[in-house]
Amino acid sequence: MIADVILPCLDEALALPGVLAAIPPGCRAIVVDNGSTDGSAEVARAHGALVVAEPRRGFGAAVHAGVLAAEADLVAILDADGSLDPADLPRLAAPVLAGEADLVLGRRRPMPRSAWPLHARLANRALAAAIRRASGVAVHDLGPMRVARRADLLALDLRDRRSGYPLEMLLAASASGLRVREVDVPYRPRIGRSKVTGTVRGTLTAVRDMRRILKEHGADPLNRSSAPNP
Repeated sequence: MIADVILPCLDEALALPGVLAAIPPGCRAIVVDNGSTDGSAEVARAHGALVVAEPRRGFGAAVHAGVLAAEADLVAILDADGSLDPADLPRLAAPVLAGEADLVLGRRRPMPRSAWPLHARLANRALAAAIRRASGVAVHDLGPMRVARRADLLALDLRDRRSGYPLEMLLAASASGLRVREVDVPYRPRIGRSKVTGTVRGTLTAVRDMRRILKEHGADPLNRSSAPNP
């Protein structure tokens, strides 16, 4: 597997050494520093990663900067917090390399269950149901671990630079006719505190961003008339 692995990063100095050590052979780690104050950029450089600075705060801004900096045909996106194992990336890349899929998402399987807070799991479930209604793509998770060809991602011309970016990618991929697939991946407790799912406030902010994008595509997970069946 030869790919550039994009790791959006905000204050992940504690997790980065382990994450970078697990990057598969033949892959280059691109750590996009999104305004860290804990020395994350220095830690990343010390462990051999290419560091890209993105001063605009937001997950989408960080990932987009990483995609622009990437040079490999294949790119992977991965949280830098230690909750996902980079060693699983070849399993996600396999369907793309085989020509069987264009965008592969890692469907999180929490180990233990407490690794994924209840409020975050419920929000994810509602959003996944709305995605299925809006796009017809049978997904169950917004999957922060992803693999696709760089050219395909750039062609989507994604505009969101906040928490709505992963959702916009999925909806735009579906609308463009890209084949989307899920692969189960273990999801473990992150190192440090999450800026999004670790708090109810962070989760609600992400839901608001994603709800806006879903409305643009004709689906709203908080609208009773579009609520998923129990």
